Amino acid sequence: MIYEILGTEQFWVLVAFIVFVGLVFNPIKKILQKSLDSKIQDIKNSINDAEKLKNDAQKTLSEIKKRQNEVIKEIELIKEEVEEKIKLNEEDANIKLKEQIEKHNNLNSMKIEQLTREANNEIQKYLLESSLATVEDILVKKLQNKEKQDLIDKSIDEIKVALKN
Repeated sequence: MIYEILGTEQFWVLVAFIVFVGLVFNPIKKILQKSLDSKIQDIKNSINDAEKLKNDAQKTLSEIKKRQNEVIKEIELIKEEVEEKIKLNEEDANIKLKEQIEKHNNLNSMKIEQLTREANNEIQKYLLESSLATVEDILVKKLQNKEKQDLIDKSIDEIKVALKN
């Protein structure tokens, strides 16, 4: 029976097919294996590159967050400095304003005092002139010529004495 099987054409076609497949499969297997190994290595390299990019991105992100925190601190410091400068400027402005108001008040007080003195002088002048005119009227009406001359002489003497002092 084995001999009968070995003697048939179908058996030899089968053997030839198996040998053919064995001979062809081995180089194809190597080619496929190399191709798959190459693909696997490419995928591994891509994964490594992706991990490296991810790590770099995380590192960059942490640096950016750190820098952002530093910038926020710097902004806070600048804000505090600006607020302090504004406060100092307001205080200086208030002091200068108070000084200007005080100067204006002093100047106005001096002007008021001067105007008051001038007004008093004008009043005194007017009263003196009115009094002199009244006295002159009275003297002209009531005094005799001789009395007038004596009064004039006496006034001249008083003026001379006043001028010598």
